Amino acid sequence: VQLVESGGGSVQAGGSLRLSCVASGYVDDIMCMAWFRQEPGTGREGVATIYTGGEDTYYADSVKGRAIISQDNATNTVYLQLNTLKPEDTATYYCAAGTLPSLNSAHFDYWGQGTQVTVS
Repeated sequence: VQLVESGGGSVQAGGSLRLSCVASGYVDDIMCMAWFRQEPGTGREGVATIYTGGEDTYYADSVKGRAIISQDNATNTVYLQLNTLKPEDTATYYCAAGTLPSLNSAHFDYWGQGTQVTVS
């Protein structure tokens, strides 16, 4: 499974971004997709996850009410809409795929290369 993220960039505080992640390869066994983020020198923080077989979603408290994770199963794409961005949202955002809906990075087998989000 290959994951390719896009949509990162620089934005002013209060603004919005939409991140995209396209999955390819053998995706039939993938049961959930998620977004994580990481700042240099810190561990990966789970941001949001979605069950690919339905619409169950889970969010980290740090983004609850400001983030929306969604998917388009026809194109194997998962999105993360981030609103009311804050400087503390600055990080590299990673897309991940796995079999257990979770915000724990240990539950995910496949990762994208990351896309940088900078909020000033």
